[in-house]
Amino acid sequence: MGSMSSSEAEPAADLPAVAPQLRALRRRASLTLEVAARAAGLSPAHLSRLETGQRQPSLPMLLALARVYGTTVSELLGETAADRDAVVVAADMEPTAAGGWTYRQAGAAGRAMQALRVQVPYGSQGDIVRVHPGEEWLYVLSGRLRLRLGDTAHLLGPGDSAHFDSLTPHRLAAQDHDGVEVLFVHTLLQSPTATLCLGPTTGEMP
Repeated sequence: MGSMSSSEAEPAADLPAVAPQLRALRRRASLTLEVAARAAGLSPAHLSRLETGQRQPSLPMLLALARVYGTTVSELLGETAADRDAVVVAADMEPTAAGGWTYRQAGAAGRAMQALRVQVPYGSQGDIVRVHPGEEWLYVLSGRLRLRLGDTAHLLGPGDSAHFDSLTPHRLAAQDHDGVEVLFVHTLLQSPTATLCLGPTTGEMP
């Protein structure tokens, strides 16, 4: 209430939209809206709003959808180069916005480890990730990051890093008004039981 910014509005109109990829990749996986939503721990209505661009997905949602669709967060964000060179030039990486956060590729597509540079503005807080297999590593490039791992809170500054099991619920938020920039790496573990590890769906809409 009374916030200067709206989580519903895209901050920069020139950034690519995530919605078209979400729908196309769900269809490629031959999943209905209802099945995909439940596997990712979302309501069908929420996933529908993500696919039509009425809502923007948070990083936890992108991670869940990537696992359900058997793809990567980079592909969900519109990265289409399947045979990218080993070297990623910063100037070639176009930013993509979703959920108020700005993402830039920091690694090659189609790899077991997915690397992203993530800009988290102040007041834009990711929801808690449902437990899932894998590992995550992050490194604070600038600003200060509030990181909650399970029931423990941490404050990380530039140069600080964290490496944790993705089964631990976690929450990221910027400590200061200037926001925080983080290098984020996660392992992409595909298994038939991955969707069983996402936890029960909560807050289902009728």
